[in-house]
Amino acid sequence: MTDFRRHSGDYLDLRRALGYKLAGEGRLLADLVGFLDKEGASTITTALAATWTTQASGSAAYIARRMRVARHFARYLHALDPDTEVPADGLFPAGKHRPVPYIFSADDVEALMAAARTLEPAIRAATFETLIGLLAATGMRVGEAMTLDVGDIDLPGQTLAVRESKYGKSREILLHSSTIDALRSYSAAKDRLGHPRSGSSFFISARGSRLSHNTVQPTFRHLVRLAGLDKPPGSPQPKIHIHCFRHSFAVDTLIAWYRDGGNVAARMPLLSTYLGHVDPRATYWYVSGVPELLALAAQRLQTADGTRP
Repeated sequence: MTDFRRHSGDYLDLRRALGYKLAGEGRLLADLVGFLDKEGASTITTALAATWTTQASGSAAYIARRMRVARHFARYLHALDPDTEVPADGLFPAGKHRPVPYIFSADDVEALMAAARTLEPAIRAATFETLIGLLAATGMRVGEAMTLDVGDIDLPGQTLAVRESKYGKSREILLHSSTIDALRSYSAAKDRLGHPRSGSSFFISARGSRLSHNTVQPTFRHLVRLAGLDKPPGSPQPKIHIHCFRHSFAVDTLIAWYRDGGNVAARMPLLSTYLGHVDPRATYWYVSGVPELLALAAQRLQTADGTRP
């Protein structure tokens, strides 16, 4: 029988040596290995890969991602065991178009922060109110915020350091004085509440440990419902998820640039660097990759100018 656990470790080590972070993929691969062991599988087959892929519920993009993890691991194993079946590329393909994200308004952000203030215990409320504010103010990835250490935030210098983020890149983010005030207040709240802390993490859970996706994602969905922002059944409204803070920051920045009459194309590399995009094309997507988003930006610009679309 194939030792899937050992081979998965070797596979991840190999890909990470090539510069891939593989945080989410690593969790999915561990789940796949657990499934194969439970099934008593001696090798990967297309049928087993498809069964594991469809065990989870989620968007078509998420299902495609699960199949991609299984397919890549199968290709690696096929070099060691020719009996391994590699699922066809056309099985559960990813969509050709990125979905239009939900764009948070200032009122939406305030409603989410107000909802966060109702959480219990008090340290949980303070953590999620500050986390939401930081994501809205900076457009940083939620994973980047969760991995922030106390030493990564320079309050006097009004910057924070994102270390070894996606694609192994690091960067500094300049912060507005109001954001600095909010981070300083959160630090004081942690001391005032006297909550036990383990490690050096800036954001802490109710147990005092570093935040995780298993903690943040369900809580955020709960806050969306509390704030009255959840998508009604059959509504054409884009799905709301925590990554929408990043989309909203980028779109709001671009709208501001269009309104001030500056050269948006010349400024785009600045936004790419600030967001931590390796390829500027990932930033240009906000302007040209999704026509619906461009129309939304134009509509918001016209409304801000006092005209109707």
